[in-house]
Amino acid sequence: MVAHTTAHAVPAAMRSRWLQLGLGLICMMTISSPQYVWTLMTKPLMAQFGIALPELQVTFSLLVLLQAFFSPFQGALINRFGPRVLISIGTVLSGLSWVLASYAHSTTMLYLTYGCIGGLGTGIVYVGVVGLMVRWFPDRRGFAAGVAAAGYGMGAILTTFPISASLVSRGLDSTLWLYGVVFIVVGFVASQGLRLPPAAVDGATASAKASTSKREYRPAEMLKQPLFWLMFLMMTMMSTSGLMITSQMATFATDFGVSKVMVFGLAALPLALTIDRFTNGLTRPLFGWVSDRLGRENTMGFAFALEGVAMTLWLLTRHDAMLFVLLSGVVFFGWGEIFSLFPSTLTDTFGARYATANYGWLYLSFGIGSVFGGPLAALLHQHTQSWLPVFACAIGLDIATAALAMFVLKPRRARFVSALR
Repeated sequence: MVAHTTAHAVPAAMRSRWLQLGLGLICMMTISSPQYVWTLMTKPLMAQFGIALPELQVTFSLLVLLQAFFSPFQGALINRFGPRVLISIGTVLSGLSWVLASYAHSTTMLYLTYGCIGGLGTGIVYVGVVGLMVRWFPDRRGFAAGVAAAGYGMGAILTTFPISASLVSRGLDSTLWLYGVVFIVVGFVASQGLRLPPAAVDGATASAKASTSKREYRPAEMLKQPLFWLMFLMMTMMSTSGLMITSQMATFATDFGVSKVMVFGLAALPLALTIDRFTNGLTRPLFGWVSDRLGRENTMGFAFALEGVAMTLWLLTRHDAMLFVLLSGVVFFGWGEIFSLFPSTLTDTFGARYATANYGWLYLSFGIGSVFGGPLAALLHQHTQSWLPVFACAIGLDIATAALAMFVLKPRRARFVSALR
Protein backbone atom coordinates (compact mmCIF):
# COMPACT_ATOMS: atom_id res chain seq x y z
CA MET A 1 0.00 0.00 0.00
CA VAL A 2 2.81 2.44 0.87
CA ALA A 3 4.65 1.69 -2.37
CA HIS A 4 1.39 2.13 -4.32
CA THR A 5 0.72 5.49 -2.66
CA THR A 6 4.28 6.66 -3.34
CA ALA A 7 4.01 5.63 -6.99
CA HIS A 8 0.99 7.91 -7.40
CA ALA A 9 2.40 10.71 -5.24
CA VAL A 10 5.59 11.15 -7.22
CA PRO A 11 3.96 12.01 -10.60
CA ALA A 12 1.63 14.49 -8.85
CA ALA A 13 4.55 16.10 -7.05
CA MET A 14 6.59 16.22 -10.26
CA ARG A 15 3.76 18.19 -11.89
CA SER A 16 3.49 20.63 -9.00
CA ARG A 17 7.20 21.38 -9.20
CA TRP A 18 6.55 23.81 -12.06
CA LEU A 19 4.49 25.90 -9.66
CA GLN A 20 7.42 25.77 -7.24
CA LEU A 21 9.75 26.96 -9.98
CA GLY A 22 7.41 29.82 -10.85
CA LEU A 23 7.11 30.93 -7.22
CA GLY A 24 10.87 30.70 -6.79
CA LEU A 25 11.34 32.79 -9.92
CA ILE A 26 9.06 35.51 -8.54
CA CYS A 27 10.96 35.54 -5.24
CA MET A 28 14.25 35.94 -7.10
CA MET A 29 12.85 38.78 -9.20
CA THR A 30 11.81 40.71 -6.09
CA ILE A 31 15.39 40.72 -4.75
CA SER A 32 17.16 41.59 -8.01
CA SER A 33 16.56 45.35 -8.04
CA PRO A 34 18.79 46.31 -5.07
CA GLN A 35 21.82 45.11 -7.05
CA TYR A 36 20.83 45.67 -10.66
CA VAL A 37 19.25 49.14 -10.42
CA TRP A 38 21.87 50.43 -8.00
CA THR A 39 23.45 52.46 -10.78
CA LEU A 40 20.23 54.51 -11.01
CA MET A 41 20.50 55.40 -7.34
CA THR A 42 24.10 56.60 -7.25
CA LYS A 43 23.65 60.21 -8.42
CA PRO A 44 20.55 60.92 -6.27
CA LEU A 45 22.24 59.36 -3.22
CA MET A 46 25.47 61.31 -3.79
CA ALA A 47 23.47 64.54 -3.99
CA GLN A 48 21.33 63.73 -0.95
CA PHE A 49 24.20 62.74 1.35
CA GLY A 50 26.83 65.04 -0.14
CA ILE A 51 29.38 62.25 -0.60
CA ALA A 52 31.70 61.14 -3.38
CA LEU A 53 31.18 57.98 -5.40
CA PRO A 54 33.90 55.85 -3.67
CA GLU A 55 32.30 56.49 -0.29
CA LEU A 56 28.85 55.70 -1.64
CA GLN A 57 30.02 52.48 -3.32
CA VAL A 58 30.75 51.01 0.11
CA THR A 59 26.99 50.44 0.28
CA PHE A 60 27.06 48.28 -2.84
CA SER A 61 30.13 46.40 -1.66
CA LEU A 62 28.39 45.56 1.62
CA LEU A 63 25.34 44.34 -0.28
CA VAL A 64 27.38 41.93 -2.44
CA LEU A 65 29.79 40.76 0.24
CA LEU A 66 27.14 40.02 2.89
CA GLN A 67 25.06 38.22 0.29
CA ALA A 68 27.98 35.88 -0.41
CA PHE A 69 29.86 35.53 2.88
CA PHE A 70 26.85 34.72 5.08
CA SER A 71 25.48 32.13 2.64
CA PRO A 72 26.80 29.03 4.50
CA PHE A 73 25.08 30.16 7.70
CA GLN A 74 21.90 31.07 5.82
CA GLY A 75 21.90 27.74 4.00
CA ALA A 76 22.16 25.87 7.30
CA LEU A 77 19.19 27.82 8.70
CA ILE A 78 17.11 27.04 5.61
CA ASN A 79 17.89 23.34 5.96
CA ARG A 80 16.86 23.46 9.62
CA PHE A 81 13.71 25.61 9.51
CA GLY A 82 12.56 25.02 5.93
CA PRO A 83 12.59 27.15 2.79
CA ARG A 84 9.21 28.85 3.25
CA VAL A 85 10.06 30.42 6.61
CA LEU A 86 13.56 31.56 5.73
CA ILE A 87 12.81 32.72 2.18
CA SER A 88 9.83 34.67 3.55
CA ILE A 89 12.16 36.39 6.00
CA GLY A 90 14.67 37.03 3.20
CA THR A 91 12.14 38.70 0.88
CA VAL A 92 10.92 40.89 3.74
CA LEU A 93 14.48 41.90 4.69
CA SER A 94 15.36 42.71 1.09
CA GLY A 95 12.35 44.97 0.59
CA LEU A 96 12.66 46.41 4.10
CA SER A 97 16.20 47.52 3.29
CA TRP A 98 14.75 49.97 0.77
CA VAL A 99 11.97 51.13 3.10
CA LEU A 100 14.45 51.83 5.90
CA ALA A 101 16.94 53.42 3.49
CA SER A 102 14.25 55.96 2.57
CA TYR A 103 14.49 57.24 6.17
CA ALA A 104 18.30 57.20 6.34
CA HIS A 105 19.93 60.56 7.11
CA SER A 106 23.56 59.46 7.26
CA THR A 107 25.91 57.26 5.28
CA THR A 108 26.17 54.92 8.27
CA MET A 109 22.43 54.34 8.20
CA LEU A 110 22.57 53.84 4.44
CA TYR A 111 25.29 51.21 4.88
CA LEU A 112 23.27 49.41 7.57
CA THR A 113 19.95 49.48 5.70
CA TYR A 114 20.56 49.23 1.97
CA GLY A 115 23.90 47.45 2.31
CA CYS A 116 23.77 45.13 5.35
CA ILE A 117 20.07 44.34 5.69
CA GLY A 118 19.71 44.14 1.92
CA GLY A 119 22.71 41.83 1.59
CA LEU A 120 21.46 39.46 4.27
CA GLY A 121 17.98 39.33 2.74
CA THR A 122 19.07 38.73 -0.83
CA GLY A 123 21.56 36.08 0.29
CA ILE A 124 18.87 34.08 2.09
CA VAL A 125 16.53 34.14 -0.90
CA TYR A 126 19.20 33.45 -3.52
CA VAL A 127 20.75 30.45 -1.80
CA GLY A 128 17.38 29.19 -0.61
CA VAL A 129 15.63 29.27 -3.98
CA VAL A 130 18.52 27.72 -5.94
CA GLY A 131 18.96 25.02 -3.31
CA LEU A 132 15.24 24.24 -3.35
CA MET A 133 14.95 24.08 -7.14
CA VAL A 134 17.78 21.57 -7.60
CA ARG A 135 15.87 19.30 -5.21
CA TRP A 136 12.55 19.64 -7.05
CA PHE A 137 14.18 18.93 -10.43
CA PRO A 138 16.55 15.96 -9.97
CA ASP A 139 16.34 15.25 -13.71
CA ARG A 140 16.72 18.88 -14.83
CA ARG A 141 18.91 20.42 -12.19
CA GLY A 142 20.91 22.58 -14.57
CA PHE A 143 17.78 24.02 -16.18
CA ALA A 144 16.00 24.63 -12.86
CA ALA A 145 19.02 26.30 -11.24
CA GLY A 146 19.42 28.37 -14.41
CA VAL A 147 15.81 29.58 -14.41
CA ALA A 148 16.08 30.55 -10.74
CA ALA A 149 19.37 32.37 -11.32
CA ALA A 150 17.93 34.07 -14.40
CA GLY A 151 15.19 35.51 -12.23
CA TYR A 152 17.86 37.28 -10.23
CA GLY A 153 19.91 38.27 -13.27
CA MET A 154 17.02 39.52 -15.39
CA GLY A 155 14.34 40.42 -12.85
CA ALA A 156 15.33 44.07 -12.75
CA ILE A 157 14.44 44.44 -16.44
CA LEU A 158 10.82 44.82 -15.28
CA THR A 159 11.66 47.50 -12.72
CA THR A 160 14.46 49.51 -14.30
CA PHE A 161 12.30 51.89 -16.34
CA PRO A 162 9.52 52.32 -13.74
CA ILE A 163 12.08 53.05 -11.01
CA SER A 164 13.94 55.45 -13.29
CA ALA A 165 10.69 57.32 -14.00
CA SER A 166 9.71 57.29 -10.33
CA LEU A 167 13.03 58.85 -9.31
CA VAL A 168 12.23 61.78 -11.58
CA SER A 169 8.58 62.16 -10.60
CA ARG A 170 8.53 61.12 -6.93
CA GLY A 171 12.11 61.60 -5.79
CA LEU A 172 14.57 59.23 -4.15
CA ASP A 173 12.97 58.62 -0.74
CA SER A 174 9.45 58.05 -2.04
CA THR A 175 10.75 55.68 -4.72
CA LEU A 176 12.71 53.62 -2.21
CA TRP A 177 9.72 53.43 0.13
CA LEU A 178 7.16 52.56 -2.57
CA TYR A 179 9.16 49.87 -4.33
CA GLY A 180 10.44 48.48 -1.05
CA VAL A 181 6.84 47.86 0.01
CA VAL A 182 6.00 46.33 -3.38
CA PHE A 183 8.97 43.95 -3.13
CA ILE A 184 7.97 42.92 0.41
CA VAL A 185 4.37 42.17 -0.52
CA VAL A 186 5.05 40.33 -3.78
CA GLY A 187 8.00 38.34 -2.41
CA PHE A 188 6.28 37.41 0.84
CA VAL A 189 3.10 36.22 -0.90
CA ALA A 190 5.06 34.14 -3.44
CA SER A 191 7.23 32.56 -0.76
CA GLN A 192 4.18 31.23 1.13
CA GLY A 193 3.68 28.58 -1.53
CA LEU A 194 7.21 27.17 -1.39
CA ARG A 195 7.54 23.60 -0.12
CA LEU A 196 10.18 20.91 0.16
CA PRO A 197 9.69 18.06 -2.32
CA PRO A 198 8.53 14.65 -1.05
CA ALA A 199 11.45 12.39 -0.21
CA ALA A 200 10.71 10.20 -3.23
CA VAL A 201 11.10 13.12 -5.64
CA ASP A 202 14.67 13.88 -4.54
CA GLY A 203 15.84 10.61 -6.03
CA ALA A 204 13.00 9.71 -8.36
CA THR A 205 14.88 10.40 -11.58
CA ALA A 206 18.36 11.20 -10.41
CA SER A 207 18.93 7.61 -9.29
CA ALA A 208 19.03 6.55 -12.93
CA LYS A 209 21.83 8.96 -13.79
CA ALA A 210 25.35 7.64 -13.86
CA SER A 211 26.72 11.06 -12.96
CA THR A 212 24.65 11.45 -9.80
CA SER A 213 25.67 10.46 -6.28
CA LYS A 214 23.44 8.22 -4.19
CA ARG A 215 24.99 9.37 -0.94
CA GLU A 216 23.84 12.52 0.86
CA TYR A 217 26.80 14.57 2.13
CA ARG A 218 26.40 17.01 4.98
CA PRO A 219 28.42 20.24 4.67
CA ALA A 220 31.01 19.05 7.20
CA GLU A 221 31.55 15.87 5.17
CA MET A 222 31.61 17.70 1.85
CA LEU A 223 34.24 20.16 3.04
CA LYS A 224 36.62 17.26 3.61
CA GLN A 225 36.46 16.22 -0.05
CA PRO A 226 39.18 17.55 -2.42
CA LEU A 227 36.58 17.45 -5.21
CA PHE A 228 34.59 20.20 -3.50
CA TRP A 229 37.64 22.42 -3.27
CA LEU A 230 38.35 21.86 -6.96
CA MET A 231 34.84 23.16 -7.73
CA PHE A 232 35.39 26.02 -5.28
CA LEU A 233 38.61 26.98 -7.05
CA MET A 234 36.96 26.81 -10.46
CA MET A 235 33.99 28.96 -9.44
CA THR A 236 36.35 31.47 -7.82
CA MET A 237 38.33 31.67 -11.06
CA MET A 238 35.23 32.18 -13.20
CA SER A 239 33.70 34.69 -10.76
CA THR A 240 36.93 36.67 -10.79
CA SER A 241 37.13 36.63 -14.57
CA GLY A 242 33.58 37.86 -15.10
CA LEU A 243 33.65 40.46 -12.34
CA MET A 244 36.95 41.85 -13.63
CA ILE A 245 35.00 42.88 -16.71
CA THR A 246 31.59 43.77 -15.28
CA SER A 247 32.96 46.00 -12.54
CA GLN A 248 35.31 47.91 -14.85
CA MET A 249 33.29 47.99 -18.08
CA ALA A 250 32.21 51.63 -18.02
CA THR A 251 35.76 52.76 -17.32
CA PHE A 252 37.53 50.77 -20.03
CA ALA A 253 34.79 51.55 -22.57
CA THR A 254 35.58 55.22 -22.01
CA ASP A 255 39.32 54.58 -22.25
CA PHE A 256 38.79 52.67 -25.51
CA GLY A 257 36.86 55.65 -26.87
CA VAL A 258 33.65 53.77 -27.66
CA SER A 259 31.31 54.52 -24.75
CA LYS A 260 29.46 57.39 -26.45
CA VAL A 261 29.74 56.27 -30.06
CA MET A 262 26.30 55.72 -31.60
CA VAL A 263 25.43 52.12 -32.53
CA PHE A 264 21.97 51.39 -33.99
CA GLY A 265 20.94 54.87 -32.87
CA LEU A 266 22.00 54.40 -29.25
CA ALA A 267 25.18 55.16 -27.30
CA ALA A 268 27.42 52.08 -27.29
CA LEU A 269 27.86 51.69 -23.52
CA PRO A 270 24.19 51.72 -22.38
CA LEU A 271 23.28 49.57 -25.39
CA ALA A 272 25.97 47.05 -24.47
CA LEU A 273 24.82 47.00 -20.84
CA THR A 274 21.23 46.33 -21.93
CA ILE A 275 22.28 43.46 -24.22
CA ASP A 276 24.58 42.09 -21.52
CA ARG A 277 21.79 41.97 -18.97
CA PHE A 278 19.67 39.94 -21.39
CA THR A 279 22.39 37.48 -22.44
CA ASN A 280 23.62 37.14 -18.85
CA GLY A 281 20.13 35.99 -17.89
CA LEU A 282 19.43 33.88 -20.97
CA THR A 283 22.61 31.83 -20.65
CA ARG A 284 21.69 30.49 -17.21
CA PRO A 285 18.67 28.32 -18.11
CA LEU A 286 19.97 27.64 -21.63
CA PHE A 287 23.35 26.21 -20.65
CA GLY A 288 21.73 24.55 -17.65
CA TRP A 289 19.37 22.76 -20.05
CA VAL A 290 22.29 21.83 -22.31
CA SER A 291 24.24 20.44 -19.34
CA ASP A 292 21.30 18.20 -18.39
CA ARG A 293 21.73 16.53 -21.78
CA LEU A 294 25.41 16.80 -22.70
CA GLY A 295 26.96 16.67 -19.23
CA ARG A 296 28.07 19.34 -16.76
CA GLU A 297 31.79 19.32 -17.53
CA ASN A 298 31.34 19.23 -21.30
CA THR A 299 29.09 22.28 -21.07
CA MET A 300 31.51 24.04 -18.72
CA GLY A 301 34.41 23.45 -21.10
CA PHE A 302 32.54 24.94 -24.04
CA ALA A 303 30.99 27.90 -22.18
CA PHE A 304 34.15 28.94 -20.33
CA ALA A 305 36.27 28.70 -23.49
CA LEU A 306 33.61 30.69 -25.36
CA GLU A 307 34.00 33.55 -22.90
CA GLY A 308 37.78 33.45 -23.21
CA VAL A 309 37.69 33.53 -27.02
CA ALA A 310 35.04 36.27 -27.08
CA MET A 311 37.03 38.34 -24.59
CA THR A 312 40.16 37.98 -26.73
CA LEU A 313 38.30 39.19 -29.83
CA TRP A 314 36.75 41.96 -27.74
CA LEU A 315 40.20 43.19 -26.76
CA LEU A 316 41.60 42.94 -30.30
CA THR A 317 38.70 44.97 -31.75
CA ARG A 318 38.31 47.29 -28.76
CA HIS A 319 38.13 50.50 -30.81
CA ASP A 320 35.23 49.28 -32.98
CA ALA A 321 32.04 50.39 -31.22
CA MET A 322 29.71 47.96 -33.00
CA LEU A 323 31.92 44.95 -32.27
CA PHE A 324 32.32 46.19 -28.71
CA VAL A 325 28.56 46.04 -28.26
CA LEU A 326 28.05 42.67 -29.98
CA LEU A 327 31.02 40.90 -28.40
CA SER A 328 30.10 42.18 -24.95
CA GLY A 329 26.89 40.17 -25.25
CA VAL A 330 28.87 37.04 -26.16
CA VAL A 331 31.24 37.58 -23.22
CA PHE A 332 28.35 37.74 -20.76
CA PHE A 333 26.67 34.79 -22.50
CA GLY A 334 29.78 32.75 -21.71
CA TRP A 335 29.91 33.87 -18.08
CA GLY A 336 26.46 33.92 -16.48
CA GLU A 337 25.95 30.16 -16.74
CA ILE A 338 28.26 29.58 -13.77
CA PHE A 339 25.18 30.21 -11.60
CA SER A 340 23.41 27.18 -13.07
CA LEU A 341 26.29 24.80 -13.82
CA PHE A 342 28.06 24.90 -10.46
CA PRO A 343 25.04 24.39 -8.15
CA SER A 344 23.71 21.56 -10.31
CA THR A 345 27.14 19.88 -10.49
CA LEU A 346 27.56 20.24 -6.73
CA THR A 347 24.17 18.66 -6.06
CA ASP A 348 24.80 15.83 -8.53
CA THR A 349 28.04 15.08 -6.71
CA PHE A 350 27.17 15.48 -3.04
CA GLY A 351 23.43 14.77 -2.99
CA ALA A 352 20.23 16.79 -2.76
CA ARG A 353 19.32 16.44 0.92
CA TYR A 354 21.71 19.19 2.07
CA ALA A 355 21.89 21.01 -1.27
CA THR A 356 21.02 24.44 0.12
CA ALA A 357 23.61 24.39 2.90
CA ASN A 358 26.22 22.88 0.60
CA TYR A 359 25.66 25.52 -2.07
CA GLY A 360 26.00 28.19 0.60
CA TRP A 361 29.61 27.08 1.07
CA LEU A 362 30.30 27.02 -2.68
CA TYR A 363 28.73 30.47 -3.12
CA LEU A 364 31.45 31.91 -0.90
CA SER A 365 33.65 31.70 -4.00
CA PHE A 366 31.57 34.44 -5.63
CA GLY A 367 32.36 36.76 -2.73
CA ILE A 368 36.07 36.03 -3.12
CA GLY A 369 35.76 36.66 -6.86
CA SER A 370 34.14 40.03 -6.18
CA VAL A 371 37.25 41.09 -4.26
CA PHE A 372 39.70 39.81 -6.87
CA GLY A 373 37.61 40.99 -9.81
CA GLY A 374 36.75 44.43 -8.43
CA PRO A 375 39.24 46.31 -6.25
CA LEU A 376 42.29 44.19 -7.12
CA ALA A 377 41.63 44.40 -10.85
CA ALA A 378 41.31 48.18 -10.52
CA LEU A 379 44.62 48.29 -8.66
CA LEU A 380 46.25 46.20 -11.39
CA HIS A 381 45.09 48.69 -14.00
CA GLN A 382 46.19 51.62 -11.87
CA HIS A 383 49.64 50.08 -11.34
CA THR A 384 50.24 49.16 -14.98
CA GLN A 385 48.30 52.03 -16.58
CA SER A 386 46.94 49.52 -19.08
CA TRP A 387 43.90 47.30 -19.50
CA LEU A 388 45.91 44.58 -21.23
CA PRO A 389 47.05 42.86 -17.97
CA VAL A 390 43.48 42.87 -16.67
CA PHE A 391 42.13 41.28 -19.84
CA ALA A 392 45.05 38.84 -19.94
CA CYS A 393 44.23 37.65 -16.42
CA ALA A 394 40.54 37.27 -17.21
CA ILE A 395 41.19 35.38 -20.46
CA GLY A 396 43.76 33.15 -18.79
CA LEU A 397 41.32 32.28 -16.00
CA ASP A 398 38.61 31.39 -18.53
CA ILE A 399 40.81 29.05 -20.55
CA ALA A 400 42.37 27.49 -17.45
CA THR A 401 38.95 26.79 -15.91
CA ALA A 402 37.69 25.27 -19.16
CA ALA A 403 40.69 22.94 -19.14
CA LEU A 404 40.13 22.03 -15.48
CA ALA A 405 36.51 21.17 -16.23
CA MET A 406 37.36 18.80 -19.07
CA PHE A 407 40.61 17.23 -17.95
CA VAL A 408 40.48 17.30 -14.14
CA LEU A 409 36.93 17.71 -12.83
CA LYS A 410 35.29 15.34 -15.32
CA PRO A 411 37.42 12.23 -14.67
CA ARG A 412 37.73 12.86 -10.92
CA ARG A 413 34.00 13.37 -10.45
CA ALA A 414 33.22 10.25 -12.49
CA ARG A 415 35.52 8.18 -10.25
CA PHE A 416 34.09 9.79 -7.10
CA VAL A 417 30.46 9.05 -8.00
CA SER A 418 31.27 5.58 -9.29
CA ALA A 419 32.98 4.67 -6.00
CA LEU A 420 29.77 5.42 -4.08
CA ARG A 421 27.63 2.98 -6.06
